[in-house]
Amino acid sequence: MGEPEAKRVKTEYELIYWPGIPGRGEVVRLLFEETGTPYIDVAKGKKAVDAVCAYSDLKNVGDDKNPPKFAAPVLKHGELVINQLPNILLYLAPRLGLGPASGDGVYHLNEIALTILDGFLNEVHETHHPVGTAAYYEDQKDEAKTRSKAFREERLPKYMKYVQRVLDGERSGEWGWLYGGELTYVDLVLFQCLDGTKYAFPKTVEKLKEGGKYAGVFKLYDAVKERPNVKAYLESDRRVAYADGIWRHYPELEEDEE
Repeated sequence: MGEPEAKRVKTEYELIYWPGIPGRGEVVRLLFEETGTPYIDVAKGKKAVDAVCAYSDLKNVGDDKNPPKFAAPVLKHGELVINQLPNILLYLAPRLGLGPASGDGVYHLNEIALTILDGFLNEVHETHHPVGTAAYYEDQKDEAKTRSKAFREERLPKYMKYVQRVLDGERSGEWGWLYGGELTYVDLVLFQCLDGTKYAFPKTVEKLKEGGKYAGVFKLYDAVKERPNVKAYLESDRRVAYADGIWRHYPELEEDEE
């Protein structure tokens, strides 16, 4: 089915995502940046919004090789066009040397990535839009405060405990990475998602760090941040600043933190 892989690897990757916000597209960028893989970042161009909207347009029914897409991020590689962040990660990981192409590890890494994305991305977004994504934050501030309190006190610690458990497990290895004793894409997923959560809830995350229960999690975060390619990217103008995307900072959502 489809083209032989040998034909695809020569084609440059193209990432289609919204301009001006990190969001889910930032996770994909980190894979490319860490591995020094050339890619076209449509979000940096003048027609970024048009490109995203074209894929999600109700009139777009795909083509003879690809079904229609629901939403960005979208990855184009040769004639292949896919969306959904976990799906894109599964595709890229073995091709960029950040995960196995077959075997149990494919599914182990996927389950770790899905859990991290649930807790540090999807649930963070729901803290400021707990009622509906189409409504403005200002129209659901009371509900957002209630949801954020539950997230800070119950949900975030639960996910932090999970990540620390993974690091403490035998399958993690001896070098502080989440799986197999070496850097994989899930370490990059954790870095971005924890970095975004830290932006959204700085007091809460700092409190968790000072508590000392999740030393391995923060050690991994710092290790990824200091990797040469990642460090250079974070310090460059290619890195998009946080704004009104998934990870947002509203001081009132953690105003009861000591």
